[in-house]
Amino acid sequence: MDLTGRLSVVRFGVSEEKTEDLRQRMEALNIHERDIEEKFIRSSGRGGQKVNKTSTCVYLKHLPTGIEVKWMTERSQTLNRFFARRELVSRMERLSGQVTDEDLEIKKLRRKKSKRKKRAGLKYHRADL
Repeated sequence: MDLTGRLSVVRFGVSEEKTEDLRQRMEALNIHERDIEEKFIRSSGRGGQKVNKTSTCVYLKHLPTGIEVKWMTERSQTLNRFFARRELVSRMERLSGQVTDEDLEIKKLRRKKSKRKKRAGLKYHRADL
């Protein structure tokens, strides 16, 4: 805990709003930094000399549940730390039965696809829809 009594979250290279949102989601799921094992390993793929020389890939393991996350999409270690934590929180939300942002996006895309299919059926007078 920090001096204000709130759970402290590691500083990341993202906006305060995104960091605060992550902190609130972690608090809601009762995820603490002390429960997370964090390792840094060498990334692979694009990024050239930067990813070959530095350990930008982040490996997180939530000790109470055993959920593991490996994140290496960004060239920056701090951004990968943020995105790995966000992915960990999403997986925990999914396990607890909460609706995640990804679930809402998938639902929206399915609705749009269904609507397109329906319109195509009306356009070509297909009765099988």
